[in-house]
Amino acid sequence: MDWIFGVHAVQSVLKSAPERVEELVLQSGRQDDRLKKIQRLAELHGVTVQLASLKNISAKVTGRHQGVIARCAEGRTHDEHFLYALAKKSAQKGFFLMLDGVTDPHNLGACLRSAACAGVDAVIVPKDNSVGLTPTVQKVASGAAEVIPLVVVTNLSRTLVNLQELGVWVVGMAGDASASLYDLDVRGASLLVMGSEDTGLRDLTKKHCDFLAKIPMTGDVESLNVSVAAGVAMFEVARQRAL
Repeated sequence: MDWIFGVHAVQSVLKSAPERVEELVLQSGRQDDRLKKIQRLAELHGVTVQLASLKNISAKVTGRHQGVIARCAEGRTHDEHFLYALAKKSAQKGFFLMLDGVTDPHNLGACLRSAACAGVDAVIVPKDNSVGLTPTVQKVASGAAEVIPLVVVTNLSRTLVNLQELGVWVVGMAGDASASLYDLDVRGASLLVMGSEDTGLRDLTKKHCDFLAKIPMTGDVESLNVSVAAGVAMFEVARQRAL
């Protein structure tokens, strides 16, 4: 069990998976419309609400909880079989994001949030050298962790090969690439691969990409934060598909 905290994160889990909620605690004495909405959702789904002081709530979690916390069963992730079935179903419109070694929960949460907004079908992470659906991830994702599938795979390279065989084009985002993402046609089934916060894409991952592309940069800053870069790249795909 993990404590999920924050209005958006708790509201989302109550809407999409109320059976996960084992304990729901609201700050006593607050006349907040957002907390009242959460209380109504809890009552609708038969989840018991407890009231506690700000001090007692703050003692249970680390972070800005906004007066609401929920002790929940672990968030659901998916495996390769789910991913391949999804790729087959989505055919030429599939849109995926792969994170190669992103270990910061704030970055994963931000990527999930942007992915949900950009129309991504699933976010793919490795079993090792990655962060799972921690409370911080779910807080930063602001509800997106309950909406977009997070697929955990054993071997990223093998997963890329299998998806390519299903007709998915793989675009690795690399600052040293010669091509600009804006010059690629990513309207078909596509997968964007983002590297780790420190070292970028691994060489082995690069070898399995159909294309390597960069986001054109101006000014003196050499690179973007991985979650920002992922957001820019995903919305370029979304922009092209909307034309």
